[in-house]
Amino acid sequence: MTASNTGRAPGADRVFPGLAITMVLVVVAGFSIQLAAGRSSFDAPLMVHAHAVVFMGWLAIFLVQNLLIATGQVRWHRPLGWLATVWLVPMLVLGWLVTEAMVRQGNVPFFFRPLQFLVFDPLSLVTFVGLTIAAVVLRRSTDWHRRLHYSAMAILMGPGVGRILPVPLLIPWAWEATAAVTLLFPVIGMIIDLRKTGRIHPAWVWGFGVQVAMIIAIEAITFSPLGTAFYDAVVAGSPGAAVAPLDFPPPPGPPPAA
Repeated sequence: MTASNTGRAPGADRVFPGLAITMVLVVVAGFSIQLAAGRSSFDAPLMVHAHAVVFMGWLAIFLVQNLLIATGQVRWHRPLGWLATVWLVPMLVLGWLVTEAMVRQGNVPFFFRPLQFLVFDPLSLVTFVGLTIAAVVLRRSTDWHRRLHYSAMAILMGPGVGRILPVPLLIPWAWEATAAVTLLFPVIGMIIDLRKTGRIHPAWVWGFGVQVAMIIAIEAITFSPLGTAFYDAVVAGSPGAAVAPLDFPPPPGPPPAA
């Protein structure tokens, strides 16, 4: 990758690593707050731990890739990029397995509709993977490559952002509020481009547009017969079958008195 003919604004090598650090810190802060508040623990099934390691591993790869480019270490950036591409496979597999297990066990967080959770988790992940692959395909066009990666990362920030927002107070719009906040990150990229070059790079428009289309698709499927049929097929024969697909589960509380 070179700086020539890429359309990068002056100072871009400071802007993009700064954005990467900010995005990673937001996600880490979200999970750290929950752990410090006692709402998360390490008492979880092995599959959940594997899921956490793989997804946090992606955060590390994303941050290191940006720092390598910022310091001119292109020869390390390229092989790590191919590792990142392979890394998408366990992310997809574990993302689906953990979501399916939670829905089948009836353990969906109480601020999400079970059916919506079943739809938005895998569809968000598939959209993230799609944008990431597009960024890899366009790796020789640095301006597109970087911006598509950031747009993809914005989607992956949902769980971290949701752990910072007061989502129980946002019912019945907790997921929608979280999705709206993640949209701010490509918007920030647009604003930076506009201020530095006087125009918005089309990669941001594509990234933002894909994310909006994803949100619309999730809402449409959630409240459609197709979504209900999908939910019924997934929870068949499990405790989750007793949970209404569009009803919010009861919040956790103290056990009833004997």
